[in-house]
Amino acid sequence: MILFASGRTDIPAFYPKWFSNRIKEGFVNVRNPYYPQKVTRYVLDPRVVDCIVFCTKNPRPIFEYLDDFSAFGIYFFVTITPYEKDIEPNVPEKAQIMEDFIELSKRLGKHRVSWRYDPILVTEKYSPAFHIRKFREMCERLSQFTQRCTISFVDLYAKTRKNFPELKEVSEKDQIFLAQTLSTIASRFGMRLESCAEHLDLSDYGVEKGSCISKNIIERAANIHLLEKGTQHLRKHCPCLPTRDIAHYNSCPHLCRYCYANYDAKSVEKNFALHNDASPFLIGGPLPGDEVNDAKMESWRDTQLRLF
Repeated sequence: MILFASGRTDIPAFYPKWFSNRIKEGFVNVRNPYYPQKVTRYVLDPRVVDCIVFCTKNPRPIFEYLDDFSAFGIYFFVTITPYEKDIEPNVPEKAQIMEDFIELSKRLGKHRVSWRYDPILVTEKYSPAFHIRKFREMCERLSQFTQRCTISFVDLYAKTRKNFPELKEVSEKDQIFLAQTLSTIASRFGMRLESCAEHLDLSDYGVEKGSCISKNIIERAANIHLLEKGTQHLRKHCPCLPTRDIAHYNSCPHLCRYCYANYDAKSVEKNFALHNDASPFLIGGPLPGDEVNDAKMESWRDTQLRLF
């Protein structure tokens, strides 16, 4: 199976020591976000966990713990966008993130590190021309250290509308124009440009309909062969393999205004104060009435012998 760390918060940036402790202790407890007293316990054992997929905007804090994950297949998505503090108030300077991306790629191999340029949002300040200029600059710096870049256009989730009420959807015209232009730039730098869960098919404009967590990607990252496991069904238009997220909503101090995982800054501040690196839970600890169940876990490795 594949563990996702995480789509709910940035574990490498804010909770790397906690996750290292979880690996050493061999399990993690995860509260159901809709039924908090229902807790799922995942065994962190490379015999059943085929790959851990990290998603981060700041990989630097986890560098000192990378050796703790050496028994597992690992894959990193690093999001690097051109937005400033008005949109991403607590994300480090992008020049530094790019340098950290390069270091991560050198340590793990570029087949285990992918760049995300998403979500793309269009405002008067962050115009299509602005995106084109910044994307070209980033491609020039990163293209030797990854094989792919994933883009998506901002979705107006309920939490996004609440925290960024003036934000508008990107028009179909701008989506097509940016897809054509960014794919041309990526191609010049030898990079494959893919979309993520987009309802608009951009393949005619040079952007492949991507699967961020695909069978091929995980096989290369973990150096294994996988059985066919279908796709996840949590997001429409998403063809990724099924994953299990081990984190907690409302716990990412980056506080990006477009975020779908944070309700507001007060909720994040409250939860972050409850974090304990020694706890089996990302946020808080055991509570009266908890119903803890062991997850049904199995490796998806295909152990059939191959001639080639």
